[in-house]
Amino acid sequence: MRIGFIGVGNMGAPMARNLLAAGHALRVHDADAGAAAALAAHGARAVASAAEAGAGAECAVTMLPAGPQVREVHDALIPALEAGALLIDCSTVDVATARAVATASSSVMSTST
Repeated sequence: MRIGFIGVGNMGAPMARNLLAAGHALRVHDADAGAAAALAAHGARAVASAAEAGAGAECAVTMLPAGPQVREVHDALIPALEAGALLIDCSTVDVATARAVATASSSVMSTST
């Protein structure tokens, strides 16, 4: 599976390594370029933006620190996703942010090709 993974810090990096070990193709992005580069050493492709991580991905995973980062990343990520892509947010955020992201992404996730 082609997966875009945004947020590969303390929590996201181990998750991304597990996906790589399972044979998935990962494009990773993080505000800390060094965190993405560390995963590139394990076979991921480090990219410059959330949109680039999501472009062409069958699934996008986000693991971000707070609501403002989730909203900012998803504003860039959602338009880059293809119809039918799965979006998984693993961030620990407030309910309002989770609902806003779910609403914004519903047009991408509910569309079938």
